[in-house]
Amino acid sequence: MNTPAATHVHTLLASYPDFPQPGILFQDLNPVFANAAAFRSIIDELTGQYLGHFDAVAGIEARGFLLAAAVGYAANVPVLAVRKGGKLPGSVLAEEYDLEYGSARLELEIGQLQPGARVLVVDDVLATGGTIAATARLIERAGYSLSGVGVVLELTDLAGRSRLGESAVHAIISL
Repeated sequence: MNTPAATHVHTLLASYPDFPQPGILFQDLNPVFANAAAFRSIIDELTGQYLGHFDAVAGIEARGFLLAAAVGYAANVPVLAVRKGGKLPGSVLAEEYDLEYGSARLELEIGQLQPGARVLVVDDVLATGGTIAATARLIERAGYSLSGVGVVLELTDLAGRSRLGESAVHAIISL
């Protein structure tokens, strides 16, 4: 059974063949986020799925920030920003991870929460899982506990969920 959020995503998701390069089918969530009812249903589902099981929410740059801010507001919990390397001042933890063509770095400012705080990670898409897996490692290295992962769209052919171990993962839709 489709949830209201899943129905919105299926209806509004735009697909662009051969973007950003030939052979790639880009799934664009911008039309979904631009629809207030769709966005509200996404936030309600992501929040409700884990409500009572997280003390803070972490969003991954950049679209994860949109989701994390709204989930944090809805659940009345702190919001952490997981940024691309070199964007945060002060003391940070860094985690390198592999991309399809090269590598990247994510950072998290340390000391923002009490040790052992349960953190929900949210992002727009779970594809190969590299970015979310690196974020999970940052959360744990910071002394927090990963309570789960929430995404709007999971691209199942890329098997990203397999890189997340035993983590609870909730995807609103899977393609």
